[in-house]
Amino acid sequence: MSKHFRVPGRIPAKLQESGIRVSAVLERAGLSPGLFDGPRIPVTTEELFAFWRGIGLVSPDPAIGLELGTETKPEHFDPIGLAALACGSFGEAMRQIAQYKQLTCPEEVLHEIDCDEWSIQFRWLLANGVEPEILTDACFAYVLSVARHGTGTRMSPLRLELVRPRSYAKTIERHFGCPIVFGAARNAIVFRESDGDRPFVTRNAELLAMLAPQLDEELKRHRGQETFPERVRAAIQRKLAGRRPKMQDIARELHMSSRTLQRHLQDAGYSFQQVLEEARHQLARHYLNNSLLELNETAYLLGYEDSNSFVRAFRTWEGVPPASWRGAQRARVAS
Repeated sequence: MSKHFRVPGRIPAKLQESGIRVSAVLERAGLSPGLFDGPRIPVTTEELFAFWRGIGLVSPDPAIGLELGTETKPEHFDPIGLAALACGSFGEAMRQIAQYKQLTCPEEVLHEIDCDEWSIQFRWLLANGVEPEILTDACFAYVLSVARHGTGTRMSPLRLELVRPRSYAKTIERHFGCPIVFGAARNAIVFRESDGDRPFVTRNAELLAMLAPQLDEELKRHRGQETFPERVRAAIQRKLAGRRPKMQDIARELHMSSRTLQRHLQDAGYSFQQVLEEARHQLARHYLNNSLLELNETAYLLGYEDSNSFVRAFRTWEGVPPASWRGAQRARVAS
């Protein structure tokens, strides 16, 4: 997993087009004034969040994230977006984006099918703070851009679920063309399951045949740079959804025996239990920061038998109960 985000060069350009001085954003965010001087702009999760919070402080438009996340022309998409648009369907495109996201940042695109509904969420794996609302808007606007450009229609999701209290609701409703649920337990954009089968008019097998091998090769190099414990941790997090994965589950996921997995971890100075706890700790911070899940719901998602077990584990990690930690994080952001 990459530990840095690559800030697309289009973002500073779009800020300028919107009349927002990048220098003012960087100043309010407490970031280096020369941050965007280089061709590749790697930032930590903390710096990325600060940057987007800075945009919110400088821009007079509270819905600026929608504008920054929306692409008006297909040629403005980055290589991963172009590869997605070249796919055959919306579902295939989003799976492609989720796969190649690993190349650019410590972030996951999560897909969940439930009762004919398909929800898409973004998970910030190394986040220590609350995801900025403007960044949430930009991510979901990007998904909608891919859907509308790809299908050639003004398709809309079933609904948008947002953790935040109600704010600029009419603007968001007009943009997405669907109801908005504020004060939700999670940030998610929800489509019909059948929307995943909608064909793309931008399908381009020749372009995809050019882009995919390059992205696959970069992904292969990227995975080669990961430490073995990082690979195991990522596999555990993919499996942590209401149950505690066993070593043999993760070994099967990584196409090796349990004995081999255990030996590689020991060679790196880890045990399976240590990596499991790191994976849980990382996800616990994400759930507490970016959702309104109850503690028992969070405990369930992390594979704990009850909320008391989760509270004890969290005290060991952070020194305070999860409810206190969450309150302190939100108070820090509010200030």
